Amino acid sequence: MSSVAQMIETIETEMDAEAPAGPKANPEHLRMVEALLFAASEPLDQKALSTSLPEGADVPGLISALQEVYEKRGVNLCCVAGKYQFRTASDLAFLLRKEQPEQKRLSKAAIETLAIISYHQPVTRAEIEDIRGVAMSKGTIDMLMEIGWIKIRGRKRTPGRPVTYGTTEAFLVQFGLESVAHLPGVDELKAAGFLEAMPPSGFDVPNPSDELGPDEDPYTGEEPSDMQTGSLNLDEA
Repeated sequence: MSSVAQMIETIETEMDAEAPAGPKANPEHLRMVEALLFAASEPLDQKALSTSLPEGADVPGLISALQEVYEKRGVNLCCVAGKYQFRTASDLAFLLRKEQPEQKRLSKAAIETLAIISYHQPVTRAEIEDIRGVAMSKGTIDMLMEIGWIKIRGRKRTPGRPVTYGTTEAFLVQFGLESVAHLPGVDELKAAGFLEAMPPSGFDVPNPSDELGPDEDPYTGEEPSDMQTGSLNLDEA
């Protein structure tokens, strides 16, 4: 038996030994899901997986089984933006880190704006400026939309019908989040050093939502008020 064949047999034996207790997942269906996820360049959701599997395949059960099998391996099966993707285990990320000059860095204004949109969505430009306490160039929003991390998600039912902004699926994938509800909370921000041990009285972290707000309508296209132009400026205040 060749060394490659022996390695494959060893892996399959280990996977069988690590299979979770309870109803046993169909081995052939398990291999199919593993192959689909391994070959995919983008995360896949359960619907996409089910279209390539035999009828009646237990997709949630297969995903759960694979997550257990890969839980302690060098790669883990992670859920990001409601979809599934193999990713390097977080404790081994240092092995793949490559130091290289950054081609493009976000300005301080862009970082602050992204953080505000992430936690306060749905949020309008006026609300962003009110939270930051400074006027904002349209270039900041343009840059974040160009990267693909934010989008126009709706319109407020207020005079002028201002558009509201929110984060995208690409934002969730980039930061490894299952949904905006999984953004770091107060305790996690403190542990990471982003908040003081004793934040100001009354301070709280908002609860963002992917759902339309009670005073928000879906965005259906441009209106004259949206046709303003702005220049891209990475160093704006």
